[in-house]
Amino acid sequence: MAKRKSGGFIETVKTVVYAVVIAIVIRTVAFEPFNIPSGSMIPTLLVGDYLFVSKFSYGYSRFSLPSFMEVPFSGRVFGSQPHRGDVVVFRLPRDTSIDYIKRIIGLPGDTVQMINGQLTINGVTVPRRPDGDYVAEGEGPRMLLKRYIETLPNGPSHDILKAGDDQPLDNTPAFKVPAGDVFVMGDNRDNSLDSRVPADRGGVGFVPMENLVGRADFIFFSIDAVDPWWEVWQWPFEIRWSRLFTGIT
Repeated sequence: MAKRKSGGFIETVKTVVYAVVIAIVIRTVAFEPFNIPSGSMIPTLLVGDYLFVSKFSYGYSRFSLPSFMEVPFSGRVFGSQPHRGDVVVFRLPRDTSIDYIKRIIGLPGDTVQMINGQLTINGVTVPRRPDGDYVAEGEGPRMLLKRYIETLPNGPSHDILKAGDDQPLDNTPAFKVPAGDVFVMGDNRDNSLDSRVPADRGGVGFVPMENLVGRADFIFFSIDAVDPWWEVWQWPFEIRWSRLFTGIT
């Protein structure tokens, strides 16, 4: 009987170890979960969205590994270039302990500029089509914003929000994206700290491709936690059911 108990305990330990190893392998080479803490990517991503990021989309770098497994090597293995319009998680260049999520707007060699509130890439104004109003809430006071559908060159269409075309980052210098870097912006254009603000001024600046963790693929859970946590009876009503298992574009 004692031998049987001992064997059962060992099998349980082995099962737990296998499960941990499998979880680490999946997080390292396949998918890693992230949650959205701020409104810089509204309306594409909302505060309280939980999503999976595919690690294999652009190959692997030291930043693709879980934080406790980081190893000192540079570049990417099995690397491939991202596309304009991809929503990506990356390590902030000025502090690689911080994860950010933004949309890739400019690729190496592109010239990106904001002129009177409109995005231009390589000297051409990126078309945007009005799509009504959007009420943003959850971070500070409610704001009525303008919603547009923007179409990047050789890229997909996506929604953006604008408070107006005379905001602080609506007129910028022309940014020439260096080789090996990308230029990123938030979809909530007037409430996003992104590549329009250089790293030496507390912004994001250009993002080295090495810093890309992966591409945001789909939302697996979403909750609008407005009620106190102890109000258990409210939990089912706080889940955004329509956003569960939806793709990110």
